[in-house]
Amino acid sequence: MKIGTVLGSVWSSRKAQCLMGQTFLVVRTVAGEVVAADQVGAGPGDQVLLVMGSAAARFSMEAPVDAAVVAILDPEKK
Repeated sequence: MKIGTVLGSVWSSRKAQCLMGQTFLVVRTVAGEVVAADQVGAGPGDQVLLVMGSAAARFSMEAPVDAAVVAILDPEKK
């Protein structure tokens, strides 16, 4: 799992049938930027938890994705 910040959305005019209805987000992590399937309704500026690889595909109804947003993290309380 990785923590990242949502930068924005990725739009496409055509998708594979298995990706219909799926929203994709650009997420900045320490390692760089990644496109992830959104499973929780995250938006720009949200700090999120990502899963990668086969775990991401399971969260995305077995669609062929390599990264999925599975949680929106709450701001730290001070």
